[in-house]
Amino acid sequence: MAQVEATTERIIAADPETVFDTLADYTDKRAKLLPEHFSEYEVREGGDGEGTLVHWKLQATSKRIRDCLLEVTEPTDGQLVEKDRNSSMVTTWTVTPAGEGRSKAVVTTVWNGAGGIGGFFEKTFAPKGLGRIYDAILANLAAEVEK
Repeated sequence: MAQVEATTERIIAADPETVFDTLADYTDKRAKLLPEHFSEYEVREGGDGEGTLVHWKLQATSKRIRDCLLEVTEPTDGQLVEKDRNSSMVTTWTVTPAGEGRSKAVVTTVWNGAGGIGGFFEKTFAPKGLGRIYDAILANLAAEVEK
């Protein structure tokens, strides 16, 4: 079983605190950033960063729907970590300064992939598909905070 990783990043014309606070706002703002691949979004505990428990379904492909129940932590400043209780998937959002009034937002997801030929295809194609989904989220994030 190989670890699979998908990473996407974007420079955003807003200060890091604004970008991070928008990502960490699971009650109001986060749901607005999600593209059509997400459904059944529900905050079950908390709602602002550390201590949040959030649920959604992620439809990565026409046949692959992942039911996610994510515990949110903030291990360091500018970092949100979402650990899925239903799988090995861990997503880390990192926001750092990128010059005057600009931020770099990086999202990385890792999980234990399948074995055999299915695992080969998963490791080959899943990161690209997930990258496109995260690209859409980061574009929506930029549009939200650059207003």
